[in-house]
Amino acid sequence: MGFAGMTAGAILQDLEAIPLADLMARAEQATLAHHGALVTYSRKVFIPLTQLCRDVCHYCTFATTPGKIGKAYLSRDEVLAIARAGQAAGCREALFTLGDRPEDRYQAARDGLAALGHESTLSYVREMAEAVLAETGLLPHLNPGIMADADYAMLRPYAASMGLMLETVSDRLAQKGGPHFGSPDKVPAVRLETLEAAGRAKVPFTTGLLIGIGETRLERIETLLAIRDSHARHGHVQEVIVQNFKAKAGTRMAGHPEPGLDDHLWTIAAARMILGPAMTIQAPPNLHAPDELAALLAAGVNDWGGVSPVTPDHVNPEAPWPHLGTLAKATAAAGRVLVERLAIGPAFAQNPKAWLDPVLAVKVRQQVDARGLPIIESWRAGSEEAPPSLPEAGRTAISPVIEAIIARAQAGTRLDIAEIETLFAADGPDVALITSAADALRAQTAGDAISYVINRNINYTNICLYRCTFCAFSKGGNKDLRGPAYLIDEAEIARRSAEAVERGATEVCLQGGIHPEFDGNTYHRILRAVRSAAPDIHIHAFSPLEITHGAQTLNMPLPEYIAWLKEAGLSTLPGTAAEILVDEVRAIICPDKVNTAQWLDVMRAAHSVGVRSTATIMFGHVDRYEHWAKHLLVVRDLQEETGGFTEFVPLPYVHMEAPMWRKGQSRSGPSFREAVLMHAIARLVLHPLIPNIQTSWVKLGPEGAVDALRAGANDLGGVLMDESITRAAGGQNGQLFGPNRMADLAVSAGRYIRQRTTIYGKVGIPASTTLGVCHVD
Repeated sequence: MGFAGMTAGAILQDLEAIPLADLMARAEQATLAHHGALVTYSRKVFIPLTQLCRDVCHYCTFATTPGKIGKAYLSRDEVLAIARAGQAAGCREALFTLGDRPEDRYQAARDGLAALGHESTLSYVREMAEAVLAETGLLPHLNPGIMADADYAMLRPYAASMGLMLETVSDRLAQKGGPHFGSPDKVPAVRLETLEAAGRAKVPFTTGLLIGIGETRLERIETLLAIRDSHARHGHVQEVIVQNFKAKAGTRMAGHPEPGLDDHLWTIAAARMILGPAMTIQAPPNLHAPDELAALLAAGVNDWGGVSPVTPDHVNPEAPWPHLGTLAKATAAAGRVLVERLAIGPAFAQNPKAWLDPVLAVKVRQQVDARGLPIIESWRAGSEEAPPSLPEAGRTAISPVIEAIIARAQAGTRLDIAEIETLFAADGPDVALITSAADALRAQTAGDAISYVINRNINYTNICLYRCTFCAFSKGGNKDLRGPAYLIDEAEIARRSAEAVERGATEVCLQGGIHPEFDGNTYHRILRAVRSAAPDIHIHAFSPLEITHGAQTLNMPLPEYIAWLKEAGLSTLPGTAAEILVDEVRAIICPDKVNTAQWLDVMRAAHSVGVRSTATIMFGHVDRYEHWAKHLLVVRDLQEETGGFTEFVPLPYVHMEAPMWRKGQSRSGPSFREAVLMHAIARLVLHPLIPNIQTSWVKLGPEGAVDALRAGANDLGGVLMDESITRAAGGQNGQLFGPNRMADLAVSAGRYIRQRTTIYGKVGIPASTTLGVCHVD
């Protein structure tokens, strides 16, 4: 519904002409189109730093007078005690709520500040926010009232977000007899300037309106338009609260009528239509009966705000927070999925550099997934932590949309970027919907066998001219990283290859850094050395970066160079150096490496001369779902052209020793949900062109690999004698995973194991080696 250029009166007329049920249906459709089934909340503690206030709002029970409280401000110890209790309960946000500049009204406030060593409440807020952030890691959200540019500059380094309810733009309500009379900070122009100043300061900001205090519907529309227009100028409004007035005993408005549910629903739906599909709209769940929550969601709500397992709602003490389990059930009953967020909204957390102080930006970046939502589990790619349980099967409000996308993929149709993004954003029961569909497609196209290859990795040098920011293996300039620089000579490469054959390997995988002394002849000599020592072994060697380097140093066209290597013994190419095949991402993580077109050129050239290859994706760092979708489609499109890829291999980013993570420049790898979905969605997107999806036991761990095998994967890769690249990045899952352990994983996944060749042929003789015995079909 477009309202551009329309007056508030015209918008009101249009909205009121629509029956409430139809208006809510439109609002819900817009909400689901952008936010999917997700409904967010923040697990928080509520820190009432002071309940003194210079304003006298006629409906407020939070603000009080010096005579009714023991002291003006919470002490540092009291603040930290609340924060630590929240930390122990798994909270991630510290919500500072307080009265507005009480020192302007009360001597007790001025004395209290002086005793604390401060001249202003805002100065004390800054100190306490800094202390909570430093000592507990909770992210402060500050609601300190009216602020100017200098105030935001002072507080911004210690706040993930801030907020101020605009409430209304009606000057009438600040006049004598109105609920805001006698409250200088409730003058609409003053509050609007605070909203504007937040935008100038690039502060992620929460605002909203309070309905039922005497305003008209026209004034509500005017308030929403003021918020919309400020956000259009600055892009800083992270959520808008549509809060219903609740009459409180002991206030001047104790007898004032409360807005009815339909009036609240109408205002929420109007907010969604005016503010647009992307805006986060919140309604406090504790101000409604549990059986009314579904209606709020149907009207356009996609956030429940902060919910505390530790502290009460000090602003609405008569309305306790719903238990999180109860809230999750009520949300699920409405076809939605309750997920935790941070104090900073997910859209802002996706790009924290633009919105936060550098120190805070790192703290946020390293907590979130590609959606900007916190990763709750302790599992990380490459770690020994057990993965979390995946969501149970069921249905959500967007399950029909996901089923339609799945059906297109199952038919072999090329999905578009938006459809693939929708699949990656799935959560809750829709995850099982996708993984089960991928697993059924795996059974149909690849059968029930789980394959693996007995191979040996030979990473012949970790000295590299390139500066990939994710690489902890290269020792080109990262002298602080684990292990010394090394270069294995051709005789040792040959010895290890011969030893691999003796130990039952059918493949050697050869890759290394771009050593400054290497040229195209180097790779030719390595192949000849391996082939002389192990005449029959499959040589799976050289990343596209190495191939490009070799061809360029000899000034040879790629097809000619690869054909020359093939004559020397090259069998297939590994599909590494792909990372994310989107140049805006590569400009950050591997700026001097081959670009997307060059990677594709190598693979196209290899396939043209009969050298097949794998394809990989390394995900979970600075990338987004859009980038994952583009990568999958680039791989699909080349496969449709050449047919040369044997398999697709998702490689979750292992962050622990990665230089860009240590510098605070990347996320901490994908969530387990994302890692499993990558396998499932790859199966769907690449169908029917690439029949094999491999899972990495090195990255996911054994239990995680089983979940991936149940989500569309059909291959476990190699036993990887001497794997060193993931280990250098901090991986903890070992260097060797023998056939017996492979067989155990297959049994855990409800399937059986078979040894394969590199190009997925059958191995004629069962392997009985020092690595163990495996079943061969």
